[in-house]
Amino acid sequence: MLTAITRKVSPSMGQCELSYVPRVDIDIALARRQHYQYQQALSALGCRVITLPAEDELPDAVFVEDVALVLDEVAVMTRPGAASRRPEGASVAATLSQYRNLLSIQAPGTLEGGDMMRVGRTIYVGRSARTNSSGIEQLTRLLSDYGYAVHPVAMTECLHLKSAVTLVADETLLIQPEWVGRDDFAGFKIIEIDPGEPHAANTLRVGSGMIYPSCFPRTLERLSKAGITVTTVDVSELQKAEGAVTCCSLIFEGEP
Repeated sequence: MLTAITRKVSPSMGQCELSYVPRVDIDIALARRQHYQYQQALSALGCRVITLPAEDELPDAVFVEDVALVLDEVAVMTRPGAASRRPEGASVAATLSQYRNLLSIQAPGTLEGGDMMRVGRTIYVGRSARTNSSGIEQLTRLLSDYGYAVHPVAMTECLHLKSAVTLVADETLLIQPEWVGRDDFAGFKIIEIDPGEPHAANTLRVGSGMIYPSCFPRTLERLSKAGITVTTVDVSELQKAEGAVTCCSLIFEGEP
């Protein structure tokens, strides 16, 4: 059974870390309603949804993906590049420890979950302002005993790797070509986002389904033409905090 760990929206989300989007007012009540609808979409796609309480003093804590990488055999607790986000991991680790043995990234390494895309036994890791060489090297060592290969990826002009590329089918990627190159993904079928929707590359696979923001209709049309069926959700307030659909959950097989 699929399990999805999520966390409620913090009342302080308006003070979130931002890198590539301007700061605008966030409607917290609307963000909470949108997050609940996102959780409902997870449930409809077969997930048992765990909801952690909000961390009132941690504005970005709803974005639980960034503090862990959950694999079949083990979970790796990350060390976020934004120091303000490092306290987010403790409560997630307490929950994950019921399902997986935990490894962890240590200083001076930094690594965020949004920079990691798993495809089979390969973990593609973006070199970003939030993920450094030490973090990537530590991840490579930690996962070598489990048979995973770590593939660093160069990227520009975006917060995380999964802002620029996500897996939409077993052999198919959705890519923002201005932020990440094709050369790192030889052998994949590539769907490019619509150029007028620069933030449209982030999708969340959930079993055989997929969750996708409703605000990118032209890219959605490209996905539909490729035979990919999606469940759309409105995450406009979460996007103001530089969030996306992958950020708000940690999805994995298993029960405690």
